[in-house]
Amino acid sequence: MRWFHRIIVLFFSILIFTWGNITPLLAENQSLSSDVDTLLEQAFTATQKGQFSQAEIYWTEIIDQYPENPAMWSNRGNVRVSQNQLNQGISDYNQSIELSPDFPDSYLNRGVAYEGLGEWEKAIADYNKVLEINPNDPVAYNNRGNAKAGLGKWSAALLDYQTASDLDKNYSFARGNYALTLYQLGETETALKTIKNLVRKYPNFADMRAALTACLWDIGKLGEAESNWVAVVGLDARYKNINWVKNVRRWPPKVVTALNNFLTLK
Repeated sequence: MRWFHRIIVLFFSILIFTWGNITPLLAENQSLSSDVDTLLEQAFTATQKGQFSQAEIYWTEIIDQYPENPAMWSNRGNVRVSQNQLNQGISDYNQSIELSPDFPDSYLNRGVAYEGLGEWEKAIADYNKVLEINPNDPVAYNNRGNAKAGLGKWSAALLDYQTASDLDKNYSFARGNYALTLYQLGETETALKTIKNLVRKYPNFADMRAALTACLWDIGKLGEAESNWVAVVGLDARYKNINWVKNVRRWPPKVVTALNNFLTLK
């Protein structure tokens, strides 16, 4: 069993860092030295603190000692993508895939980088590869839904989000994406019910609180929208920036318009 740490970096798609039981990815006669154990700790600590340039230095030092380990190439690719060095990240993922063609994390992570470049079809192909290897990976379904949404294929995206949330009942981001896509497709009542349930279950879920504000405003419940917005600003002020919501978070157009109308009091 591998241990992994997941972080959200782009468009609510997810990158996966691999650690722990990585010895199957090493040559049989290799073992991790205590020095590399320390570097791994430092690399993950720097990553968790958002110190991505420092983390990249640590991953490079590990790769210098274990250049045949695909997980380490994938991990360095992640911190490069986290610095918006998308093509450099893709280069690392390519190396990881060359070393281990059946290592699913590298395909998933490369898919996120392709999303960042707007290369939706390439991203979908990588997520399809993950699902060939592991047909029950909820992260791959969620991320593929994001890529399909990038193509405007909302019904197909909805199916992927639903599958992801069915596979992992606690996968709140997938359920949130499902709700937003329902709203885009005109399923207003079901979307609102789903959003409200998420907010009730996860009171600090800023994305759904912001979505609830937008949707309530859109259907004329202005007072409810205003009162809900107070919590949003306290949780994540980025939702005041409609360009971030549209181009980074990448909400569906109908929900973006609703939030923009709220922000501009239309």
